Amino acid sequence: MTEARQSAGPHNGVEQTRSTPARRGRTPGTPSWVSLLVHGMPAAQEFYGALFGWEFRPGPQQLGPYVRALLDGQEVAGIGQLPPDRHLPVAWTPYLASDDVDVTAETVRHCGGTVGVGPLDAPEAGRMAIASDPAGAVFGIWQATEHAGTALSGVPGTPAWNELITRDTAYVATFYRYVFGYTEEALDPADADYLTLLVDGRPVAAVHGVGSALPRDRGAYWMTHFEVADVDEAAARVTELGGHVRTPPHDTSHGRTATVSDPEGAVFTLARTSAA
Repeated sequence: MTEARQSAGPHNGVEQTRSTPARRGRTPGTPSWVSLLVHGMPAAQEFYGALFGWEFRPGPQQLGPYVRALLDGQEVAGIGQLPPDRHLPVAWTPYLASDDVDVTAETVRHCGGTVGVGPLDAPEAGRMAIASDPAGAVFGIWQATEHAGTALSGVPGTPAWNELITRDTAYVATFYRYVFGYTEEALDPADADYLTLLVDGRPVAAVHGVGSALPRDRGAYWMTHFEVADVDEAAARVTELGGHVRTPPHDTSHGRTATVSDPEGAVFTLARTSAA
């Protein structure tokens, strides 16, 4: 389990204010959307609907069946169907904003990353690609047209923060700096392997190097934090719904958190931030 610290708290990385509609074309590098690919979409919708109060409506189908999750009528996340022949890890994936997905994808390749899907158009929504950094962590790239991304923040059931869990920050920080133009801030001189990524001086995400604690069978990955009203109750609800608690609820400098996984194994963090 990792936690947001000092100025990198989850509530500091959200671009919109509470209940504020998203604007078109976020600043490049800003996390703008989170999406999950699963084997069983009906079961996933039932789990997340019961946990976060989400409702669902169809979204772009370029990569197969896909729905957008809504909270109070506002789009907050996406869930898609993995092809039956693709035995990929089930995981939440953040999409980072770009002014030009094609240029960003080329920069990813030049900087040692891999582009696995796209770039391709999502009609009446935007243009996207799915890539991985040199350590293997998967992320999306999103160029908005009609669909700017997450339309609601700061309330339970919405994404609150994204953090890259990797072996060491030095290996990948340069990659993200060149691809998205981030500046970096080390929060604690004693913890050189925790960096905040900033866009225009504003914290938007973090990179945490955990060394040998990184599971060898999983590799580097992005962790999405979701805001909840009560972490303890939400963690208990995860178990009731067939998920698992990986790290029990505990207090951090920015509120209470717990690391959990859904019934298919997608890991995410429940967070009650001090600003919520």
